[in-house]
Amino acid sequence: MPDITLSTLILLCLAAAAAGWIDAVVGGGGLLLLPALLLGLPHVPAAHVLGTNKAVAIVGTSGAAVTFLRRAPVRVGLAARIGLMALAGSMTGAFFAAGISSEVLRPVIMVVLLGVAAFVLLRPSFGTAAAGDGTDQPVARVRIITAIVLVGGGIGFYDGLFGPGTGTFLVLALTAVLHLDLVTASATAKIVNVCTNAGALAMFAYQGTVLWQLAAVMAVFNLAGGMIGAKMALSRGSGFVRAVLLTVVFSLVAKLGFDQWNA
Repeated sequence: MPDITLSTLILLCLAAAAAGWIDAVVGGGGLLLLPALLLGLPHVPAAHVLGTNKAVAIVGTSGAAVTFLRRAPVRVGLAARIGLMALAGSMTGAFFAAGISSEVLRPVIMVVLLGVAAFVLLRPSFGTAAAGDGTDQPVARVRIITAIVLVGGGIGFYDGLFGPGTGTFLVLALTAVLHLDLVTASATAKIVNVCTNAGALAMFAYQGTVLWQLAAVMAVFNLAGGMIGAKMALSRGSGFVRAVLLTVVFSLVAKLGFDQWNA
């Protein structure tokens, strides 16, 4: 456990719970969790922050995935194929992440945050459309290959290298490529995201860049948030979370920008 104050630990645990909730409902919990770790552990190397982030996130994502699988329509076989490619991609990304410094990571996260915020603002209906069962619709072979290679491999590599926004990017990409409805895309994204987290975590663990004690404490809160979020997504939809996500994104951009300016 790094040398942190009790108040910082409490804030990190609350951030983990909120991130699990957001990730389960609309994806992108890493948009909150990773910046929170960067802010709470300013003197910890970036590789250790990334590794700890994955150790926390995989627990909440797995809980959300199980909740979705019990109640949401999803092609498990297709999700598994995309997930295997994503696992390989995330391990590759995590391998290269060891050489990244916090000074480089912070502005990259800011750009990603602003990109997601712009998309959500320009697409008011994002996350609010009524879900239907898309599992009975045939999917063209070229779309399946595209999903496996680009969605699995590409986003998987990004998740291992950086991570923030992966859940959101997966939902958007799966919806665009496979023409899935929101709930089906979210459920599928959770399965793929478990694989990307597992691949990245395996590499970070091999490199010894995971703060396991801190991750274990935060993971409990992330799991609770993820399971609650998944249930809310299935019962209430994601309209409310859109406003919450935008608030969180702009708050984090402001904070990271302030820290970058004073660095």
